[in-house]
This record gives sequence, C-alpha cells and structure tokens, in this order.
Amino acid sequence: MRGDDVRGALEDAETFLRRHTDREWSELPVPGLDFTVASVIRHVTDVLLWYALDLAGGPGDDIAFDNSVRADATPPALVASLGAAGRVCAAIIDAAGPEARGFHPSGTADPSGFAAMACDEILVHTRDAAAGLGEGSGEGIGFTIAPDLARAVTARLFPWHEPTVDPVEGLLWANGRIDLPGRLRQEKWRWRCAPLAEWDGTAPGAR
Repeated sequence: MRGDDVRGALEDAETFLRRHTDREWSELPVPGLDFTVASVIRHVTDVLLWYALDLAGGPGDDIAFDNSVRADATPPALVASLGAAGRVCAAIIDAAGPEARGFHPSGTADPSGFAAMACDEILVHTRDAAAGLGEGSGEGIGFTIAPDLARAVTARLFPWHEPTVDPVEGLLWANGRIDLPGRLRQEKWRWRCAPLAEWDGTAPGAR
C-alpha cells in the first residue's frame, strides 16, 4: 500500500464529512465509543501527523513533538485539518524507500504498514463519525467504504484473518466494530504493521 491509497480514503472521508459541517460535532457522541464526532476526527488528524513524523524519524521512539488539533476547531476547520494531515502523511509515505522503518507501538512499520494504518484510521473512524451523525450502521449506510480498499487494508494489517465475503464487514469486524456470524468478537485486536515479509504466520497471542 502507498500514498495513493491514503489519498483515496481521505477524499472519500472529506466528501462525506463536508456534507455535515453545519452541525455542532462537539455535541454529538459516537455510539459505543468515548468520542464525539469532533474528537474522533481530531484523533484521526493527530494520528496521521504522528505517522508522518514517525516514518520520517526512523525506528527509534525519540521524536519529541507535541502536535494536536485545537479542541475548539469548527467542523469546516476539522475537515481542512484532516485533509492537510492526510496529504502530508501520504507524501512522506511516497517519499520513503521500501527499506524505511518508523516507530509504532504495534511494531516497527514500513511505508506500506503506515499507509495501511492511515487508511484504517480514516475509514473506520469516519464510519464512527457517521454513526454519531446518525448516518452509520452495520450495513455501511451513510459513509461508504470502498470494498477493494477495505480488502487491502485488512490483508495488510490483519493477515491472520480469513477473508470475508463482504470486505467492508471484514474490516469493521477486524477493528471490533461489528459482530459476524461464526466469528469471535474482536475486542483486543492489534495490527501487523511491520513488514509482512518478516511475519512468522501466527496470529497475535498464538505464540
């Protein structure tokens, strides 16, 4: 995965969110999460900037920046900030060579790992925002996630999970957002963001 995947996820999120900037996001809770619509979009934006900094900074946990979106940012400013952070992240991913590595608590990630994590954050949390706006559902009504991108993100970050018939449901299930028949609820999920070439083929907790 590369920067264009991040840009694609970002454009879909921006298009959806811009339709709702006339509402007060800070007053709308996200069902099932300790977020409001405003705070979940601030979270995604902060994370995208951190991914760019972490990949540019290398594998050590030595970066000392303190970056965050202002708590009083308006919905239009939040959408603009999300877009700016996402494009910076995509540019850093594209500028990095395949040998580049950056720090992440889930593992020392390569550019494809950062791209997949960025897409996951954008897609899943925009879907959370849609639920807070009253447009989310387990069927994906409100904010539409592209199936091919959902499949690619799940395969990159959760390689131990068998593919699902509906790749969007598979992504949401892997992130603990929905239940699927015959599959255990994912409550303590984690990502595989380190290079897949280094993966030993086992699921987390199976070692």
